[in-house]
Amino acid sequence: MSQAQPVIAIYPGSFDPITRGHEDIARRTLRIADRLYVAVAYTATQAKKSLFTVEERVGIIREVFAGDDRVEAVAFRGLMVDFARDRGARFVIRGLRAVSDFEYELQLAQMNRELWEELETVFLAPELEYSFLSSSLVREVAGLGGDISRFVSPPVMKRLRAKLGG
Repeated sequence: MSQAQPVIAIYPGSFDPITRGHEDIARRTLRIADRLYVAVAYTATQAKKSLFTVEERVGIIREVFAGDDRVEAVAFRGLMVDFARDRGARFVIRGLRAVSDFEYELQLAQMNRELWEELETVFLAPELEYSFLSSSLVREVAGLGGDISRFVSPPVMKRLRAKLGG
């Protein structure tokens, strides 16, 4: 009798920092995948000013998902499709907050399929309460002293306070 191959997914992004919206997408991914790599890219696909280093982000994600051995936070360099192939992943998970996200995400998905036709992209919409949430908004509000406790987990809040003061 043969064992079924585990379903492995990659959730790539910058996660600077990871928000409750990201967590929602990651946890719901585990409904369709046995294992999830939350993959922090060393090379950003969009020009952004980072608050946390890649290593710090991986550490924060590990804290957030501590206790769930189905989720592994990792950093990667190079093409995400190569990373996915090396990890045995067949799915890329992408969150769509609004229609404005779709055009860019569709282009990425199509390019990834051109680079490796066996890789599928699955788009998930976050829960409504997180549909407006982005890492850049969290950084901005936190930097101006606003309360972001509803938008990030306690480990993230702790690291933001340490980084930004307060």
